[in-house]
Amino acid sequence: MFPTALIYSSHNRSELIHRWWIVERALRSPENKTILYLPFSMGEMHQQEYSWGTFRWYFDQFRKWGLEPRNFYWREDLAPQDVELLFHWIETSQVVILGGGNTELGMERYRGLGRDYFGNPHLFGEILRRRQERGMLTAGFSAGADQLCSFVISVLDDHLPDPFGFGLAYNVMTTLHHEWGREGRIAEAARRFPHFMVFGLPNDSGLAVDQGRLPSGNIWQIIEFIIDTTWDLPQDAWHIKTRSGMKIEHYYADGRHWSFQGGDRIVRVIAPNFLEYDAWFLPAHGGGIYHYGTQRPSGYSSVEEILAHH
Repeated sequence: MFPTALIYSSHNRSELIHRWWIVERALRSPENKTILYLPFSMGEMHQQEYSWGTFRWYFDQFRKWGLEPRNFYWREDLAPQDVELLFHWIETSQVVILGGGNTELGMERYRGLGRDYFGNPHLFGEILRRRQERGMLTAGFSAGADQLCSFVISVLDDHLPDPFGFGLAYNVMTTLHHEWGREGRIAEAARRFPHFMVFGLPNDSGLAVDQGRLPSGNIWQIIEFIIDTTWDLPQDAWHIKTRSGMKIEHYYADGRHWSFQGGDRIVRVIAPNFLEYDAWFLPAHGGGIYHYGTQRPSGYSSVEEILAHH
C-alpha cells in the first residue's frame, strides 16, 4: 500500500514509521527524493528550530542515498517570494510532514498564509488534497496528525469557530500519545460523532490512509494500522506504549471496543453526504474479511470486490 496520508504518534524517530513509511517513500522516486518538514505548530522560532532538529538528525543519515530533507520556518514577516517558494515546495515535495505542537496555532498559520498572501484561506488544504489526488504522501506527526483529519480532536473541549482539519482522512478523528486510562475520550468522540471513526494512537503507532471517489459517487477509504516497537533506548521505554503491548484503540458509536494490531486494515465506503458509511475489517493474520458492524464474515473475498459492489 502506498498511502497518501500518514497520521501518527511517536516519541522519537522510530525506524518502522520514519524509515519504511516516510524516508523510503521519498527514496523510491528516481528523480524527486525531497522531504519537506513544517514546524508551524510550534510557537516561538527556537521551538520551531528544536522541532526540526528532532527530525533533521535522522533524515541526514539518508543523504548519501540522495534524500533531500528541507524545512521552512513560519515568521510574521515572510516576504511574498518566500511564501511562493513555500507553496511550490508543498506542491512538489515527494513527502510533506506537518510537525507537532499546538493544533489550533498551526491551523491558523497554514490558513493565514493563503489568506494573507493569496486571498484564499483554504489554499494550503487545497494543495494538500491535490497532492493526495496525485498519489503523494503527506504525513502528520502529533498536532500534524490531528490537522490531517476531518475534525481536530479539541472539538470535544472547545467551542471552535472552525473545527475542521484538512480532511486527508475523511471522517476520522484521533487522540495522539494515547495512554491507558484515556479511553473515555475516544468513546466520547465516537458517541458524539457517530459518522466518524475515532482511534487512540499510542507512541509509536499510526494510520496509513488512502482514499478517493468511486464511479458511484461514494468515497472509498483504506486504513492500514501501524504498530512500531523499534525505538528501543532503555531510557525512553516508558514513553513507547506499544513496547508494553498497547494497540491502537477504537470505540464504536454504540460503545463497543476494539484494538487494532499492526497490519490490520479497514476498508470503508462513505456516502457522498459524509453522514453514512459501511466498513469491513481485514485482520493482519488473514482469515477472511469481516463486516465492521456485525463483526461476522462478510462474504467478500477481496478489497476490489468490496469497492466494485459500491
